[in-house]
Amino acid sequence: MVHIVSAEMAEPRMDWLELSNALAAGHELPKAELGDTFLYRRADTMLTRSAWIDGMGVAVKTATAFPENEGPKINGAVSVFSDEDGTLEALIDFHLVTKWKTAGDSLLAARRLARPDSAQILIVGAGTVAGSMVEAYRSAFPAATIQIWNRTDARAQELAVRYEVETAVDLPAAVAAADIICCATMSREPVLQGEWVSPGTHIDLIGAFRSDMREADDETLRRARLFVDNRGTTIGHIGELMIPLADGVIKESDVLADFYDLPHFRRESDDDITVCKNGGGAHLDLMTCRYILEVLNR
Repeated sequence: MVHIVSAEMAEPRMDWLELSNALAAGHELPKAELGDTFLYRRADTMLTRSAWIDGMGVAVKTATAFPENEGPKINGAVSVFSDEDGTLEALIDFHLVTKWKTAGDSLLAARRLARPDSAQILIVGAGTVAGSMVEAYRSAFPAATIQIWNRTDARAQELAVRYEVETAVDLPAAVAAADIICCATMSREPVLQGEWVSPGTHIDLIGAFRSDMREADDETLRRARLFVDNRGTTIGHIGELMIPLADGVIKESDVLADFYDLPHFRRESDDDITVCKNGGGAHLDLMTCRYILEVLNR
């Protein structure tokens, strides 16, 4: 029997801290086999990501990104297959999986790298991911003040009202005051300047997913201890790292750990600036899908 899972069925039962714990546990299993295919048409992208984790099964997620759409800019489908016999087990709502995987990924990084007493969180960008990150950060840093900055202030104001958070007008000042910064834009040019960042800040970079996209400038990377969720889906694929690597700004060895090396996923001092590039990957979709199915079976 194939399970058809909608957001309405699963989301009321889900918990951000539980999910981030499930993602950490998933990385204790054998390393995922991954296969990514990117197709491009001008600004549009079709990305098919598949993962096989021994003991967990197979997930195939196809996403389309049409940045000029009037409606939803990202769409797709997620299929989960049995590890035992390869049969289709579930079709799970694409937007549900994407929301929780994407924010849960960066939440896991922040729980490991941000200072536990972080009191000021800045989210750069006011799209769908920004709202998810408000929910996720609140689960781990419930006393923190959250601000949203966006190039279009009206959009930031709209999101701030919906999630009962503040807006930031002066980006450099907001960056300087933040303990945690999350960049969730679709920018191809850096919006975050390293000279603005204060010691002790943790930075989650989410938005860039193509080889010609980045959100943080060279100075940010030079000043920071660098981490990624997965070396295989970030270093050779996304401009956030590809461009500064090609320019000699950083070396591959500067990336200290990924989620398959969580014991080393930590800050060394309160003054460290830490950066984690969230590249996603179908293995994280699979882990999220398994968490969703587990929640529904309780």
